[in-house]
Amino acid sequence: MAESAVSFLCDQLSIWLQQEGELLGGLKQKVQYIRDEMMHMKAFLRVADSKEENNPQLKEWVRQVREIAYDTEDVLDEYMPRFALPAATGFRGHLKKSYYTVRNLKSHRRIASEIQTIKHKLENISKSQQTYKDMCGVSDLASSSTLITDTWYDADVVGIEKPKKKLIDWLSSMDFGMKVISVVGMGGLGKTILVKKVYDDASLKSNFDHHVEQLLGNIIRQLVDEVKKPPPQGLEVMNVNEMKEYIYMFLQHKNYIIVLDDVWQIHVWEAMRYAFPRSNTRGCIIITTRYSNIGNAACSENNLYVYELEPLPKEESKVLFYKKEFHENSCPLHLKETCERILKICDGLPLAIVVIGSLLATKNNKIDEWEIFNRSLGDEFEGDNLKRMMKILSLSYYDLPYYLKSCFLYLSIFPEDKTIKTERIIQIWIAEGFVQPKQGKTMEEVAETYVRELLDRSLIKLQGTHSDGRPLAFRIHDLIREYIISKSKEQNVVAIFTGRGEILWPDKIRRLALHTSVNYTEEEYDNLKYIRSFLWLGSGDAAEFAQILEKVLANGDRLLKVLELERAPINAIPSEVFKCYLLKHLNLSHTSIEYIPNSIENLKNLESLNLSETNVTELPIKILKLCKLRHLFVFKYGDDLSTFLPLQNVRAPYEIGSCLLSLQTLYCINADEVGGIKIVREIGKLTKLRILGITKLKRKDGKELCSSLSKLINIRELCIYSTDDKELMDLDYSLQSPNSTLPFLHALTLNGCLEKVPRWINPNSLHRLTALHLRWSRFKEDPLVRLEDLPNLVLLSMEDAYVGEGLSFKAKGFQRLKKLTMRNLRGMRWTRVDQGSMPLLENLYIYEMILMVEVPKGIEHLTNLQEVAFYDMSKEFLVNLEGQKSREGKDWKLSRVPKVRVFDFDMNGEWVEKRDFGQADS
Repeated sequence: MAESAVSFLCDQLSIWLQQEGELLGGLKQKVQYIRDEMMHMKAFLRVADSKEENNPQLKEWVRQVREIAYDTEDVLDEYMPRFALPAATGFRGHLKKSYYTVRNLKSHRRIASEIQTIKHKLENISKSQQTYKDMCGVSDLASSSTLITDTWYDADVVGIEKPKKKLIDWLSSMDFGMKVISVVGMGGLGKTILVKKVYDDASLKSNFDHHVEQLLGNIIRQLVDEVKKPPPQGLEVMNVNEMKEYIYMFLQHKNYIIVLDDVWQIHVWEAMRYAFPRSNTRGCIIITTRYSNIGNAACSENNLYVYELEPLPKEESKVLFYKKEFHENSCPLHLKETCERILKICDGLPLAIVVIGSLLATKNNKIDEWEIFNRSLGDEFEGDNLKRMMKILSLSYYDLPYYLKSCFLYLSIFPEDKTIKTERIIQIWIAEGFVQPKQGKTMEEVAETYVRELLDRSLIKLQGTHSDGRPLAFRIHDLIREYIISKSKEQNVVAIFTGRGEILWPDKIRRLALHTSVNYTEEEYDNLKYIRSFLWLGSGDAAEFAQILEKVLANGDRLLKVLELERAPINAIPSEVFKCYLLKHLNLSHTSIEYIPNSIENLKNLESLNLSETNVTELPIKILKLCKLRHLFVFKYGDDLSTFLPLQNVRAPYEIGSCLLSLQTLYCINADEVGGIKIVREIGKLTKLRILGITKLKRKDGKELCSSLSKLINIRELCIYSTDDKELMDLDYSLQSPNSTLPFLHALTLNGCLEKVPRWINPNSLHRLTALHLRWSRFKEDPLVRLEDLPNLVLLSMEDAYVGEGLSFKAKGFQRLKKLTMRNLRGMRWTRVDQGSMPLLENLYIYEMILMVEVPKGIEHLTNLQEVAFYDMSKEFLVNLEGQKSREGKDWKLSRVPKVRVFDFDMNGEWVEKRDFGQADS
């Protein structure tokens, strides 16, 4: 984390020295010294970060470096904007510049004093750097990840039979050649134990000549030990290629299993893969790793035999915990509630269950001691009791590249069980300065690779994807969350108040996350004068919240960059917000605000503004001054999503396309003319747009909108609403574009009457389209003819989109479709699926088809179906469904589908499951 802070500071100092060097005057040399010293420290910090756990003195040195980096950034953030001279010419401009120069003399003296203090601290801390380098050892500067093998719960194995059977089945089905099997999962899941159980299985041993573990030199020693021979002469001086050749020759014409446990880096596998023979043998390499990208890469040659080890289910977690804690299968009644809470924190992680169970076993079932432990679990990480578990989790943390450490620890701000939207955290990371620019990529694209890397490392758990496979949301395992809260507190990344127990605030609060209201004392408010980020992530008393927000804004107007106020109890934006010149991220979603004042123009550095689910209906003209704005969310859904226009309309100022040229997200604005200027024409000027939502489109606007769309070659997601359910949208125009039409569009939503499918919706134009939503289209002709050849369509949803009697899914159509929803197609009586259509379809949902009396003909051809659900269907349909299942039994056309469910409305208008006809039922 110190390396991350220092790296960011060095980048900023270089930019400042290049762009603002003249303003620094005599300070330039001192600022250069600070940057150069920090650059020298960077390489060592990478080692020091991972060594500090076992060395209190080194930990303190790293903390001091981190604080100096933060202090330097504070000084430059606070004072540099004041030195920027106004752009003016002529005599009046000269006078204005003279005024600003005199005004800045005081600021210049203060920054000079503070930079001198920082320089003095840095000189002192630099002297001790060599001492710590010697302590860590020169070789550590190039050290790689530590590999460990921990058989921590071998004797208490639970829930291993299913994965063990799967791996043995894979091994038993091996043909001649070499197969690679990967076992992937987060630290502490039991990957090593699982493979050991498979490795030791008697049914396999008879089929293989050699069972061995570890890397090159160890592999050779174990191989020769298997056949009772001494190691080859000169093994210690063999180079890598000689060792690989020896292994290759030794294993020729033999059957073998090689286990490579806990592989952390892809180059380890790449360096070894050709040491094992592939022909004239029957061999298997089993790899365990925390990284899914390593597991997938290792298995890429043979059909991806990747087993993703999951946490234990709830019941098996109980069995393991009770076994460790109570030596039986039940829990004393007085401990049951506390036990449930602790198991929830463990969240199916066997390592956590065993370690915490062993620790609680020493407390003699005393409920008071259990409760104290439960409340102070975060602090327990810092003591000796949970060191073994900390070691496992720390390995993953310290293996992170420096740019990911700060992003990962930042996730500690979110409450437990919180589903974190990828889009939201990416915007915050960027505002915090955690994301490093890369040529050819937007900052958002770089940040998304950070999320993917954390997923690959099994540090976060995917909770949903976009139709094109990008991560939509994720969550953090409760125990990892406890770990990063502890680490974040130790490194003063963010101060978090959860409402659970007392908290000792750090001397300098730079980031504050509140999960509930907090009573601050006047003395504590002094800690807020360095605050950069304030994040409201919970609920609480409006008066208490108003008090803390007032104090944050009073102190934060100098340095505040992130203001997260989602669901905050406010109905107006405090005027002090508009004094926060450095503010980059402002989230006011799900609040009761109704009005955005013209003083929004003061936020010149604002990059993301979220007004979704507020009562704002119009944007002020002064918002056009926000030239750096990249994301603007201004939509609100109504309570009844089944109505035609559930989106609240928001009026945009005229000339939006001439001013907000950095916009990537604009969702949603209405298409009404403003001041005689057509908004649909203005949209065509926003060529960086990636997400666009537009409402209240009239027929006369269609041609101009299509003309604008042809210029939006970066668009990824597009949503268009007509003005009402009777207004025809005229979109049947060719999109003339110098490049391929909408080359990156992956999600398209059209809400309104259409005479026919627009001509630009075709396989050649939309070859990346993965999701298509058609609502109230009311086509008279079968739209599937124009849609079935879209090459990458994964999701198709049609609501009130067709008025004909039947739809026919032709052979070879929709070859990649996985999810199909048909809703309220009022005239539809039948659906037919030809063999060869939709071969990948997994989910089929049919809603409110009142004239349909039987399931789609040919549905048995959809052999990949996992779920079929019928909602609010006619009585005749349900009777036929029940009767068909009873008559045909195992030959029923839906018998292979795991879930076949029927839903209906209850008295409250909620969907309630009435029946599951799936495999469980049979």
